[in-house]
Amino acid sequence: MLDMMTDYQISRHAWWILAVRGVAAILFGVAALIWPHLTLLILIYLFGAYALVDGIVAVAVALQERHVVGHWWILLIEGLAGILAGLVAFFWPGITALVLLAVIAAWAILTGVIEIGAALSFRRTLGLEWTLMLGGIVSILLGIILALSPAAGLLALVWLIGLYAIVFGVLLLIRAWQFRAALSSW
Repeated sequence: MLDMMTDYQISRHAWWILAVRGVAAILFGVAALIWPHLTLLILIYLFGAYALVDGIVAVAVALQERHVVGHWWILLIEGLAGILAGLVAFFWPGITALVLLAVIAAWAILTGVIEIGAALSFRRTLGLEWTLMLGGIVSILLGIILALSPAAGLLALVWLIGLYAIVFGVLLLIRAWQFRAALSSW
């Protein structure tokens, strides 16, 4: 009984998490359409800053713990790779954009597969399968397009990502509304 109650309490609040994700996706999509160059550059620099800070921290921890941890050098290599990735992002954003494109393509395909899997598992419970299925299909299509045509132009791809984010955000908002309606009928 306790497990069911905990699951209910968690799921009771899940609708607004979906709504927040939907609004965030829509805002990102609109920003990508209005400022595509800036959006791409910001994404690259955010990644660069993260990789640089993460790398510096990893190197510091590796060096500090080298007498305590047997495989400290693995963390050192990871940290140096992070520093290198951060510097590449700052000094060669074009190369970073192509790598970022590949990561986004892989992420979109994985997200699509997970969404379709969720649609198949929810098809007899809350009636959310069409939004999950459509979101999964849109995600997989975006991932395939990005993977197959990196030379099509990063600007067009940022617009495509922006449109995708808006569509996905709207689907998340619809799903949040459906989820909330289903929960209120329990």
